[in-house]
Amino acid sequence: MAPRDVGRVVMDVAFFAASQVALYYALRYVLSSIDTNPGSSKKSKDKGKTLLAQTGMTEAELSKLDLDEYEQTIAGEIVPPSAIDVTFDSIGGLDDIIASLRETVIYPLTFPELFGSGNGLLSAPKGVLLYGHPGCGKTMLAKALAKESGATFINLPLSSLTNKWFGESNKLVAGLFSLARKVQPSIIFIDEIDSLFRERSSGDHEVTAMMKAEFMTLWDGLTTGSESRVLVLGATNRPNDIDPAILRRMPKRFPIRLPNHEQRVKILTLMLAHTKLAPDFSISQLARRTDGLSGSDLRETCRNAAMVPVQEVMREKGKSGKEGLEAARKEGFKLRALTLNDFVTHDSHAYAHVEPSRKPPGAYVEPVD
Repeated sequence: MAPRDVGRVVMDVAFFAASQVALYYALRYVLSSIDTNPGSSKKSKDKGKTLLAQTGMTEAELSKLDLDEYEQTIAGEIVPPSAIDVTFDSIGGLDDIIASLRETVIYPLTFPELFGSGNGLLSAPKGVLLYGHPGCGKTMLAKALAKESGATFINLPLSSLTNKWFGESNKLVAGLFSLARKVQPSIIFIDEIDSLFRERSSGDHEVTAMMKAEFMTLWDGLTTGSESRVLVLGATNRPNDIDPAILRRMPKRFPIRLPNHEQRVKILTLMLAHTKLAPDFSISQLARRTDGLSGSDLRETCRNAAMVPVQEVMREKGKSGKEGLEAARKEGFKLRALTLNDFVTHDSHAYAHVEPSRKPPGAYVEPVD
């Protein structure tokens, strides 16, 4: 081959390689700039700004808050205190745990000058775990904590960290912690934390493993100082399934067990506080007959029993048809007082309209070491 032909081949190869490199970077730029759902993205950003404003931040503080796209996405999961109607006073039977949460979580987060020390021994824990039987008040405790702590509460569903693009989940995790530090004191709440941080194994998907590693690195990494007031709060009824590395980062663990007789009395007193009761109605007797029921079971039992007088009125007035019901509406429906017999099922004559919640297979409700 002549030298002239060789030079031409070399030039053709060089131009082809350059064109391929240019095409690669052009496609990469186009794909990175594509917003697959621009309407949803803008809506999420606007929602984040609105929720931040509802947390009590001033206009000056909001204007100084420079959030990137990932932080704005996570900001859409913030729960303002005004959106929660649960307080510690509306939770019965968990007084000891509430007192511990006030002393170990709320006060260190909201009064850092009182709990500050050179070695950080008095600072708030980096993680708190609520675990135990389902339906016993773990999520209610989290809601009350969000209401009364004064901290920015980020409710973190698993869907907020998932993305179809490789590496985006890690960036969302980074945005979660950077946002939490910008608006601290803050609480990151993960319900059913065992589903997100199940014990790692060689069979885990690469994306899931990377997301877990990123979360733990940012949670308790080299750049996390003792002055950081970011708390991760988890709730589960399967603590044995949680990765040991996650449990290590949650030194404060509160077991939420089935309520005893005294706790059931307090729960039933709260639930029936605004219900008309018969003069001989004994909450203590009802509490004795509902042994083994969780807080949610007790609520469903009270709801079903409260429906009995309503059903009686509707059946009585309904005998005259729609006209009878309309006439009763004008006069005002008059319901009789609730009695203990309303809590008795007609089939078994036992106190409770619901089946007690069963402990799920593999659940563990004893203290975690």
